[in-house]
Amino acid sequence: MRWLISAVMLWCLTGCGYKATSHYASSIVGESISTEVYVSLHDPENSVIIKDAVDRAVISRFKRQLRDKHNASTHLAITITDIKFKPIKYDINGYVTAHQTEVYMQILRTTGNFSKTYLSRGSYDFGIRANAIISEKVRFEDIKNGAQKAIDSFLAQLSSEPLAREK
Repeated sequence: MRWLISAVMLWCLTGCGYKATSHYASSIVGESISTEVYVSLHDPENSVIIKDAVDRAVISRFKRQLRDKHNASTHLAITITDIKFKPIKYDINGYVTAHQTEVYMQILRTTGNFSKTYLSRGSYDFGIRANAIISEKVRFEDIKNGAQKAIDSFLAQLSSEPLAREK
């Protein structure tokens, strides 16, 4: 029975012309990508973490190799414009029990002679014990997760471009 359901699902996905978003995005960026994250003078530690998160996201989402700027077909210049932590849930005594991290990015994509700027936002929700302080380790992890979601948002914007051109 599972085999039949799997076969029908596979047939539906391939038969209807479904293509993953990474397919469209990969056709836009080419064979290799370089990344550059502009360091915030106010928060340089986060920029290093975000650079690592962006590189991991690019490799996993685009399925492309990272190269230096001069040997890459596409260059992504990423500026972290803002990072916000806001409370989203309180307990009955009024203590914050959940926060949301929001990472805002401006991404300049340069492919050949063409450049385009994208605005992207990624958010990540996390719970904490009542009356607890957010440690640096937790803060960095949450920023990293928010940055990866911002890259996912950028990927969605990028993959929708070929579809917009077809209409």
